[in-house]
Amino acid sequence: MAINLKGRSFLSLLDFTPREIRYLLDLSHDLKEKKRMGLHGNLLKGKNIVLLFDKTSTRTRCAFEVATLEEGAHVTYLSNSQFQVKESLEDTAKVLGRFYDGIEYRGYAQKTVVELAKYAGIPVWNGLTDADHPTQILADFLTLEEMVSNKPLSDMKLVFVGDTRNNMSYALMYGAAKMGMHFVALGPQALAPNPDILDKVWEVSKSTGAVIEFTDKIDKAVQGADAIYTDVWVSMGEKVDYAERAKLLTPYRVTTDMFNKTGNPHTVFMHCLPSYHDFETETAQHFKEQGIDMREVEDAVFRHRNSVVFDQAENRMHTIKAVLVSTMG
Repeated sequence: MAINLKGRSFLSLLDFTPREIRYLLDLSHDLKEKKRMGLHGNLLKGKNIVLLFDKTSTRTRCAFEVATLEEGAHVTYLSNSQFQVKESLEDTAKVLGRFYDGIEYRGYAQKTVVELAKYAGIPVWNGLTDADHPTQILADFLTLEEMVSNKPLSDMKLVFVGDTRNNMSYALMYGAAKMGMHFVALGPQALAPNPDILDKVWEVSKSTGAVIEFTDKIDKAVQGADAIYTDVWVSMGEKVDYAERAKLLTPYRVTTDMFNKTGNPHTVFMHCLPSYHDFETETAQHFKEQGIDMREVEDAVFRHRNSVVFDQAENRMHTIKAVLVSTMG
């Protein structure tokens, strides 16, 4: 049976079957190869999309704009609008649905992107919420298939290290559960995943053979890992005591020692970016001046020959292009 995603929104990988995710990954590989050959398409010719951002962005905005333009569509980056200011979400969604062929949203509540999809009448794509980041996971899986080419996703062990209740940890769990992977969430008990989320992914895993675990024991967690993945220790907009968060997570900083404990010389390091791997940014310097080390990964690991962070960044564009083409083209 052919895969047809036309008209579908892309809010979470939980909404898609393993076969549909496989289709999106295969399409991403194909579109990436075409771009490498200098072949740009017109699969979105005559289409218009609008980008709504409540959170700042580098990769998501650039990936959506380049992917859209390369397939012949037009992009509007909508700022200073009446969205949820003088106009309700429902009303804005219905207006944009009359003008555009698709809406991207990047912000806070998952409820916002779900309601946009409910009222817009056109595909809506999740560019990141506090609960999920599905376009990033597609890019991550594309990268894993390129960099760990000797085995399928279903045979890979992926370890996420740090705050295991953040959106990246959950989004990776969803994707891993769908694709039958071995996923380990590694972090302190105080930042353990929500039990309801674990129940949800364990239920999915029954039909895919995935293994989804949480542990605070580093040595066992990373042993034999094909990939170690981390993210910054405080999510955008999260209100926390930074000193306390650093104290909790410093034992889970990705170091050369942790990397070596995998026993696998081919383990890749992954990160969704941005990263505090050094003190070169204004924010990292600000923490350093307060005596707080917020580096989630050592600079040596971030720059290691097995680091694939910039491959992941590039692959955001190829996988987003696949989502746009399949749902709107």
